[in-house]
Amino acid sequence: MADALPARAVPQAWHPLFGGRTNTAWHGECADHGDIVLKLYAGPARNPLFPNDPEAEATLLRHLQPTGLSPAFLAGFVTDLGTCNVYAHVPGHTWQTGVQSVATLMRKLHGLAAPMGLRRVANGSAALITQTLEIIGRCEKIPQFLSDLPDEVVPPSGQTALLHSDIVPGNLIQSEDGLHLIDWQCPAEGDPCEDIAVFLSPAMQHLYRQSPLLETDIDAFLAAYGDGDVSARYRRLAPFYHARMASYCLWQVENDRPAYGEGLQLEVAALQRSLRP
Repeated sequence: MADALPARAVPQAWHPLFGGRTNTAWHGECADHGDIVLKLYAGPARNPLFPNDPEAEATLLRHLQPTGLSPAFLAGFVTDLGTCNVYAHVPGHTWQTGVQSVATLMRKLHGLAAPMGLRRVANGSAALITQTLEIIGRCEKIPQFLSDLPDEVVPPSGQTALLHSDIVPGNLIQSEDGLHLIDWQCPAEGDPCEDIAVFLSPAMQHLYRQSPLLETDIDAFLAAYGDGDVSARYRRLAPFYHARMASYCLWQVENDRPAYGEGLQLEVAALQRSLRP
């Protein structure tokens, strides 16, 4: 971790930020750095899909600073309450419409070199099934939708990319100078379909935007992403990604987060649609 901000750079007042589902963050204004964000991490995540690593976030913010895709990292330190990172505040609003801009941002991100030491995500249908079964292993109920998964084997991708791995509407900030990605606590390296699947997930869209994307939005996104091979691969893997996200929603529901119940139903319905010719 970097040293803490000097005293002159500490705001006189902090204002809580809302929208995150794991960590706590505050917004402040200081003389030396302008508007900044202080994030206090909740500790290692029990979450089976989205890790919570402050060191990884600091690494990625430093790595991406020249690109303008993410906030500028300012400092990191450890307190009695937990680990904190401080970074520049990105003014704007969370993304709501215009999938083409997200596709363009994602394609740019996937074209960047990844820093050393990032975790690897599940790659290919077999690995996705294994991860799904691990999530279900944490649940009391055994869902029926697993029997609907196709027999097709989609091998691991030979293409790996730098991944945010949590590109949901709440982590996309539209500012005057473009679209930015925040909340980098679970970056990874691997199949670019991972980021695509999380963004297109009807559960994630419902939770953060109150409405899943339409099929026309999905088509428009994949067209704007501009890589036919990756798009075709995502279509083949879609049933496996929907099954994984449905299992994740089930785990959340069983852990007293009823808001994920609708997401579970949306993912199961999307799984069924993805099986149609």
